[in-house]
Amino acid sequence: MRYFLESLQGLDESISEIDIRVDTYKTIDISAEGFYKDKGSKFLSFVHHVESIEEAMTFLADYRRKYYDARHICYAYMIGTSRDTFRVNDDSEPSGTAGRPILGQINSASLTNVLVVVVRYFGGILLGTSGLIAAYKGAAADAIANAQIVERLIVGRVEVRYGYSEMSYVMHVVKELQAQILYQQQLEQCVLQVSIRQDMVQNFLSRLIDVKGITTKIL
Repeated sequence: MRYFLESLQGLDESISEIDIRVDTYKTIDISAEGFYKDKGSKFLSFVHHVESIEEAMTFLADYRRKYYDARHICYAYMIGTSRDTFRVNDDSEPSGTAGRPILGQINSASLTNVLVVVVRYFGGILLGTSGLIAAYKGAAADAIANAQIVERLIVGRVEVRYGYSEMSYVMHVVKELQAQILYQQQLEQCVLQVSIRQDMVQNFLSRLIDVKGITTKIL
């Protein structure tokens, strides 16, 4: 917004910034831990990078086995570059006092593809609704603060099939649009799988789709 109405050049820079942000997402690089304590209750928190609900549930099952003697094991996850797959769980804490505060910290950091688990050992004194919200929020925030947040490109995957005579052109397009080769097979029928920035997928396809002897497929 700082560029708004300053100049045409500034406006172009602003639009460029927006484009970059749309084509990226934030997540964590490696797992991290946090801690919160209030009135004797201990809250152990953990944040992990996950790519699927199944992966998140595997982590959760591990924590339930490891901390079988804990009073509550609450969690929240956010999955997908569009941040549209999420879940919260209070694990018998009063509704809205655990999972949602955890998710709130994920949202505050604009993260996705993450799971945050908070394990509570009861200290003998009830914290009340506001106390629980503060505790789960604080525990989640501490784990996230201890993690390394990274920004990654949103990419698409494309498969290209072609003959030897088209190889030079295909590789030229791959290099020009900075696609990353994931798999390559050079037989009578060549197969190439690449990853490329999501906003460049249609451009990549348009360069190849009308060329005789080349077929493409979005993976």
